[in-house]
Amino acid sequence: MTKASEIEPIITYLCNKVPVPDLIILPAGSSKTSNMVKAYNFLAAWQLFPEKCAYSKGTPPKSGNYKIETDDRQHQLIVTNNWVTLDNSAFFSEYRMVPDGSPHPFDNQDFADTITGDITNASTMRVWFDKNGERILDVTKEILPNGYMKITQKGNDTNGDVFTNVEIYHKQLSVLPYASSVGSVAIRPTEEGAIKHKALLAMEQQTDMQLDQIREQIELLARQAQELRKRKELSLMIYEAKMSFTPIIGQTYYLYEKKDGSHLLSLVNPKEWGGSGPFKQFVSGVKLLADHTWMEVES
Repeated sequence: MTKASEIEPIITYLCNKVPVPDLIILPAGSSKTSNMVKAYNFLAAWQLFPEKCAYSKGTPPKSGNYKIETDDRQHQLIVTNNWVTLDNSAFFSEYRMVPDGSPHPFDNQDFADTITGDITNASTMRVWFDKNGERILDVTKEILPNGYMKITQKGNDTNGDVFTNVEIYHKQLSVLPYASSVGSVAIRPTEEGAIKHKALLAMEQQTDMQLDQIREQIELLARQAQELRKRKELSLMIYEAKMSFTPIIGQTYYLYEKKDGSHLLSLVNPKEWGGSGPFKQFVSGVKLLADHTWMEVES
């Protein structure tokens, strides 16, 4: 399999995520107002779902964030990337683009001559890179109905082979001060960035693990509450039913619905009756518990 490092100089555009900034206000009559306002949904920091990536070339990183923000004049979008590969190498890159649908000179001329950005609507953004008159990378960002961001990268690797890589990001709810991603235009590993990223990654993993534990506990309590509610409803039905004996804790009995809509608790199972017997239908086998609630059992 082709390593990510072989196509990282080409796979350069990805996602972002931080608290959503205030709505962009540009001077009236500005030709860029519409596109910059449509960029609003993308102005956030996003965290990569490595397990949701679909790569035709390379290997997804084990973690990554991607950040998009505006410059002080709200004229350009600033794209910042940080990501960590499977071998724990940390990378950082940053570039700028004007989302006006026109080509602009690209800072890294070794990679591309021009960069063109366009925002089709509030949920779709495209960026493409051209070199010597040829399209080398086309990236589409989409805000999905569930709030995730999907990044589709189409281009050619260093061998000239066509690839399509898809990544999914979710909005980050952490305190990471930067964003990261798989690909980058200007790739420059930094020791400080690696240290910060690994420390923050460890913090993220610990807090995520604790949140997962709490969520599992909540889900368990919810299941227990649902089961208790079900037992209560069944118990009320049984205590309102007709019974001609005193039930014993731990013993299995059989609940039937009579033709008049009332219920009857019986010692006789459906097989002995040959079906539902003289009743409208068999409801369930039930067992009396020590707390005098009833639970449903297989008959």
